[in-house]
Amino acid sequence: MNLVRDIIHRLRLHQSERRIADDLSMARKTVHKYHEAAMEQGWLQIEQALPTDSQLLAVLGAAPKPPRRSSTLEPHRDTVCALLDQGVEMTALHDRLCDNYGYTGSYSAVRRFVQQLCPPEPHVVVRVVCQPGEEAQVDFGAVGQLYDPATGQARRAYVFVATLSYSRHQYAELVWDQTIPTWIGLHRRAFESWGGVPHRVVLDNLKAAVVQARIYDPILGEAYRRLAQHYGFLVSPNRPATPQHKGKVESGVHYVKRNFMAGQEFADLATANQRLQVWVAERAGTRLHGTTRQPPLRLFHDVEQAALLPLPSESFELREIRLVKVHPDCHVVIQGSRYSVPYQHVGQKLEAHVGERVVELFHGQELVATHERAHQAGQCLTRVEHYPPDKAAFLEQTTDRCQARAAAIGPATSQIVVAMLADRPLDRLRSAQGLLRLAATVGDKRLEAACARVLYFAAPPDYRHVKEVLNAALDCEPLPIEPPAPTPQTFAFARPSQEFFPPDEEVAAC
Repeated sequence: MNLVRDIIHRLRLHQSERRIADDLSMARKTVHKYHEAAMEQGWLQIEQALPTDSQLLAVLGAAPKPPRRSSTLEPHRDTVCALLDQGVEMTALHDRLCDNYGYTGSYSAVRRFVQQLCPPEPHVVVRVVCQPGEEAQVDFGAVGQLYDPATGQARRAYVFVATLSYSRHQYAELVWDQTIPTWIGLHRRAFESWGGVPHRVVLDNLKAAVVQARIYDPILGEAYRRLAQHYGFLVSPNRPATPQHKGKVESGVHYVKRNFMAGQEFADLATANQRLQVWVAERAGTRLHGTTRQPPLRLFHDVEQAALLPLPSESFELREIRLVKVHPDCHVVIQGSRYSVPYQHVGQKLEAHVGERVVELFHGQELVATHERAHQAGQCLTRVEHYPPDKAAFLEQTTDRCQARAAAIGPATSQIVVAMLADRPLDRLRSAQGLLRLAATVGDKRLEAACARVLYFAAPPDYRHVKEVLNAALDCEPLPIEPPAPTPQTFAFARPSQEFFPPDEEVAAC
């Protein structure tokens, strides 16, 4: 239609048919045909408006269509429609036409014919426009192998991307895994880098955040639920298997992989993350975004940052929540380290809240134990009060505790206990413990008197002599004023050397 109107316009300007045909690369006969039609309709009058599409269509008719060959399936149209109504798929439809009706055409012909009979519904999407600070979308993406200095080998790495839906400003970080501690830490660092928190976070149904993915009632993991409550944002999981519902961050992940990671090699993960932060600020943040038509970083600082929720005064420290079982030794095992809990919970399952610095153990809503977090696997953190009284008493009777207890009873008791513990190579800790336990029966005063009597008479400082003094009630008797005479030492077979070596034999031997 535009071409015909152009011909009419040129004819009004008194251009020749030859010139119009040359300028428009058309045959002169075609230009002449339109010239005659324009003269008949009076369209060459300069004071009249050019004809509309409907006027041209009424006079000239529809444009001719290229010739089309009829489908080889046209004779089988009724059969194809009947089979389609029965739910037969196109592959089976082609097979049945060939087997039962002598069809010799290709499967592609069947597919084209079916598409003409049942044209597909147009795919319509809704572009969601968000207000400043309203939403952020988060996602992971695999980026291949990176070198891990801790293991000395290449490991599979992932990039975490959080994109603010209004400005398209993003936070990105490379990590080794998608575990709950990593997931929680990434959110915290993203919020801190933005200086605020979005009102809603859109994510897919990864296990670190969603325990059970459901269309209407998804169940969040406890750690992520508490993170959302601490920072005050809403969690909005996608419908299962619909990643297009968070298309903004999907595009952000692809952009990081294609623009930053593609064609580059890094010494290790730390180096890659340092360069990634520079890239986010200097390249991704300053580019002209294809949708907003503004640089994301400038739009973030000018508009969106002020609309974010303020950061809480304290950072969120909970990293994960897990169920643990209390073993018979009154300990639970968390990441290879052992933490004690009260003995009443042996055999039960507790809820362990693992933070960066503290581990809290809950039985239902009751906090039963708190420990500093172990720094390395295999470490054992034990509190003696978590054991039964008899087990705790045994553990408390160490060498230092025994000496301190003996010193509190008296100097004689302390001297005997020190002598018992100094006896080598025999380990006499159990004897010292038994000696001190006598105080529970006879009292500190009688035990001190018995020990003093043993020392006075120079008896061996051991449990048996002290016990005999107490059994005979000799500790109640006063000690003699004069110390006892020393017992002469006698030696069996002690004879002078002259009996073995007479004087003559000694001289002769010299």
